[in-house]
Order: sequence, then C-alpha cells, then structure tokens
Amino acid sequence: MTDPAESGAIRAALSRLRRTTEIPVAFAGMTGEGRGFRITEMTGTTTQALRGLAIAPGNGLGGKAVALARPASVTDYRSSRVISHEYDAAVAAEGLRSVLAVPVVVRRRVRGVVYAALRESLALGDRALDTAADAVRELEQTLAVREEAQRLTQAQQAPVEDPRAWEEVREAHAELRTLAQRLPEGELRRELLGACGRLATACGPQGSGKGAEEEVSLTPREVDVVSCVAGGGTNAAVAARTGLKPETVKAYLRSAMRKLGTHTRMETVVAARRWGIIP
Repeated sequence: MTDPAESGAIRAALSRLRRTTEIPVAFAGMTGEGRGFRITEMTGTTTQALRGLAIAPGNGLGGKAVALARPASVTDYRSSRVISHEYDAAVAAEGLRSVLAVPVVVRRRVRGVVYAALRESLALGDRALDTAADAVRELEQTLAVREEAQRLTQAQQAPVEDPRAWEEVREAHAELRTLAQRLPEGELRRELLGACGRLATACGPQGSGKGAEEEVSLTPREVDVVSCVAGGGTNAAVAARTGLKPETVKAYLRSAMRKLGTHTRMETVVAARRWGIIP
C-alpha cells in the first residue's frame, strides 16, 4: 500500500507533468512485489473509471512500459495494434485517446508508471516525452532518497560487533548526508537528516543514547565533512563529494576539530563517533 509521503511525491510529479507539458490528464500507480500495479493517483480526470484499475505486467500500455522498463506511447489507444486491450473500457469511459506511459525506475527496479493522456488522437512528440521523463526523474530521486532513509533507519538494528556491517552503514550515512544537501528545504530533507541523526545518536557511547547536542554542536556542513573524512576521504575527495572547495573543506574540518578538542583527522573521527555525531 502506498504510504502518504509517497502518495504526496507522486501527486507532485503529476502536477509538475501537467504544468510543464500542458497535457490535461495524468495518473500513476506503483508496482507491488509481482510488478503489477493499481492506478492510485489521478489529476485532470472527469470520472473514477481509472481509479484502482489493476494493471498486469505486459498488459495495456502501462504493463508494456513495466515489462520493457522504458517509455511507451500510442496515438489512439483503442485502435492501437502495439498493445493489448484489457483496459479499453476504462480508457474509453474517461475519453482518452493519445496516451504516454513512463516507468518509474529506482535502483534498476521498476517502481511504478506515470501516464500523460489527451482526449484527442494526436502524436505525443519528443518534447512531451522528454518533459514527462524529467518529471519522472524527480520522482525517482525522491523515492530513492526515501528508500535510503528507511534503510538507514533499519540499519540501527545492525549488530555492533559486525565491523563490515557498520562500515556499510557509515558509508550510507555519509552518502545520504551529502545527498540531503542537494535537496530543497522541505519534509523529505528533514526526514532524511532526521534518520541520519537517529542512527548517529544510537551509536553513541556504550549505547547510552547521549546525543551530540549534549556535548558538542557541529553545523550540518561540519558533520558532512567529518562523515566523509571518516570514510578515508582526502580533502580533495571530500570537496568533490560535497560540492565544496578544498579550502572550504579545510575550514570546516578545522572548526570541527576546535569544537571537539582534537588535533588530527583520526582523533576527530573518533571523537565524533564517541558523541554520536556520526555512526
């Protein structure tokens, strides 16, 4: 079942798609374990004919997009010879003719399909396809970040005695903090940084749960830099990863050292871990 935050991300993508393409109808559904899906979000529709429609892999235009993992379109849905016609009744009830279906692919797995449709038989050209693909790419990024945030939260249960597991957790933590800085202010960014903070705090001294804010307060960018340094990154590598200049990385690192009372990179990483700033 689609959760509220995911539904909100899908609705935002549909609104963006309609606004940028000026195509009047857009709808979408997310795939389940069997790769089939149901239409759950719609905008610009005049009936409820499509809502809850179960799409099987390979069937109809959306099922074809799932099976091929690439966009597909038809100029006249009802007369098209390149798709099967299990869903003609629902499409006809909504009065749709030209339809475009773009798969939502996250980590090489099809997570859903976004549709754009016209009520007249007109070819949907490359511009419409490119614009729809851009809207879907933003949705894919949002879903990827949410999945990583959930994975990071679940990683709090990883056994501390397994060093390989924690190295993966620490690498994911650094990656997600870096990615969060590229997102606009909003619920998704706060959710992602919150998951990072919960994980770091859970790894505090002897599992006491004492957070970094009780002893040391680093700025978000200082935490980003220390996280990357913990992975063995040089100043140049940290700069490339975070989008900062090497001189700026040095400044953030010096500031973190001063606040933590450390003198070397290793001491800084150890202190940051001890106080739950990084995992």
